[in-house]
Amino acid sequence: MRRPSLPRPRSLAGQLFAVQAVLMAVVVAGYALFTYVSDQRQAEDAAARHATAVARSVADSPSVRSAIRTPDPTKALQPYALRVARDANVDFVTIMSPSGIRWTHPDEEQIGRHFLGRIAPAREGRTFTETYTGTLGPSVRAVTPVADGGRIVGLVSAGIKVEAISARVRGQVAALLGVAGGTLLLGAVGTYVINARLRRHTHGMNAEELSRMHDYHQAALHAVREGLLMLDGQYRVALINDGGRELLGVGGACDAEVIGRSVADLGLPAPLTGALLSSEPRVDEVHLTASRVLVVNTSPVSGGERRGTVVTLRDVTELQSLMGELDSERGFTEALRAQAHEAANRLHTVVSLIELGRAEEAVAFATAELELAQALTDQVVAAVGEPVLAALLLGKTAQANERGVELVVSPDSRLDDGLLPRGMSARDLVTVLGNLIDNAVDAAQGSARARVTVTAYASAREVVLRVSDTGPGVRPDHAGLVFRRGFTTKPAGPGGRGLGLALVRQAVARHEGTLTVADRGGDGDGGAVFEVRLPVRAAAAAPEGGGT
Repeated sequence: MRRPSLPRPRSLAGQLFAVQAVLMAVVVAGYALFTYVSDQRQAEDAAARHATAVARSVADSPSVRSAIRTPDPTKALQPYALRVARDANVDFVTIMSPSGIRWTHPDEEQIGRHFLGRIAPAREGRTFTETYTGTLGPSVRAVTPVADGGRIVGLVSAGIKVEAISARVRGQVAALLGVAGGTLLLGAVGTYVINARLRRHTHGMNAEELSRMHDYHQAALHAVREGLLMLDGQYRVALINDGGRELLGVGGACDAEVIGRSVADLGLPAPLTGALLSSEPRVDEVHLTASRVLVVNTSPVSGGERRGTVVTLRDVTELQSLMGELDSERGFTEALRAQAHEAANRLHTVVSLIELGRAEEAVAFATAELELAQALTDQVVAAVGEPVLAALLLGKTAQANERGVELVVSPDSRLDDGLLPRGMSARDLVTVLGNLIDNAVDAAQGSARARVTVTAYASAREVVLRVSDTGPGVRPDHAGLVFRRGFTTKPAGPGGRGLGLALVRQAVARHEGTLTVADRGGDGDGGAVFEVRLPVRAAAAAPEGGGT
C-alpha cells in the first residue's frame, strides 16, 4: 500500500515572497485609505475657505449694500448672486435679511422663505462655517454679515454641496488607486526578483531544511580531525574548525579573534602564508609550523567571480619523523649490504690465501681488517656514550664511506649516556643529527678532501652538536635561507629537497635551542659548520653539580 506523499513545505524564498506580498498589499491599502480620508478632510477645509472668501467678497460689495437699501432687493440681487455663484464655482450664494428671510436663492421658489441653518453668530458680526443639510442637500457653507454704517443690514451665505466635494475627492482617489496599483505591481515584481535570487542562493530549501543543514554542517565541521580553513575573496578567515586552530597554532584564540583576520596577520611561517595567499590551487604541499609538519591543499571557490579559498590541513609530523627513521634504516641496510659484500670479498681473499698455503698472510690480512673496524667502533663508543647517538654515528659512517666521504668523530667529543636534554626523544635526536650529517655528506661528496667531522659534547648548561664539512660552504646571503622549507642548492630528487634542515630547525626550536651556520675556516678546505646548542634541564645537569 502506497503511503500518500505529504506536500513539501514551501521554500524559504517562497514564504518570504508571500509575506512580503501581503505586507506590501496591506501597506499600500492602508496608505490609500489614509490618503482618501485625509483628502476628504482637506477638500472640506478647502471648500469652507473658498465659501468664506466668496461670502465676504459679496458682503463687501457696494452694489449689494445699495440693493439692500431699495424697496425690492431681490430684483437686483438675484441675478448678481447667480452670476457670482457661477463665476466663483460655488453651488449657491444666498443673500438674506438680518432676520434670515432670503432675498436670493438658486431655486426662486425658496425666495422669501426663512434660511435653513444657523445665523446667530453672523447677526453678532462674526463669520462662521458649518456643514448643514438645507434645501439643496448637505453642504459646506459660510455665513457672514453685511455691514452698512456700523449696522448689520443683511447676511450672505455661500456654500458648496458635499456631493460636489465627494466627486472631486473620488477623482483624486481614482488617480491614487492607479498609483497604488502601480506601486503594488512594481513592488511585487521587485519582490519576485529578489526572492528568485534568494531561491537560487538557498537552493530552494525551506527554513527547516536550512536549519537542519546548518546543524549538520556544524557537527561535521567540529568532528573532522583534519584542519579546515575557509578564506573569503580578500583572504580573510571566514571559517576555521577546531583542528585548523590547533594545527596552525591559534588554538588559544577564540573565533571572534580569528574570524575576519587576514591570513597575513596570523603569524604563520612565510612559506605557509604564501601558499594560503596564492590564487593557484596547491596539492599536497608540505609546510612547517613551529612544531608541526603539515600537508596543505588549497582550492579556490568561484562562481563567476572569485569568492574565496578552501584550505585543508593534515598533520604528518609523526609520519614525517617515521619516514626520516625509515630513510635512516634504509641507509643502514644499504651500508650493511655493502659491508656484507666487502666482507664476502675479504673472506674469499682469506680463503684463497689459505688454499695457497700462505696462512700467515691470511691471518695478518684478516686481523688488520678487524682492527680497523674495531678501532672505528671503539672511537665512537669511547667518545659518545649515548647509545642512540653512537648507533647513528656508526651507521652514518658506513653510509658516508659508501659515498666516498670520510666521517670522523672529533677527539673533543664527549657525550655520556643520560646527558641529553630531558624530553628529547630518540626520534628528535635522529632528526637533528641525522639530517645535519646527511646534508654535510651531500655537500662534501666530490670535494678534494671529502670529510665530515662530528663533534658532540655536554656542559653543565647545554649540549652542543656540531657538524662540519669540506664542501663549497654556504654563501653569506643564504645563511638565513638554508633553514627554510624548500630552499636548496642541489638538484631536486624524486622526493623533493629542502626539508631536512627545516625539520632540524623545527626540532631545535621545540626544545628551546639555537641553530647556527658559519663558514669553516682554519685548514683552507672551505665548507660549512652547523652547530646546535640545546639547553640542559636541571634534572639532566644534576650530576655535574654534585649530589647530597
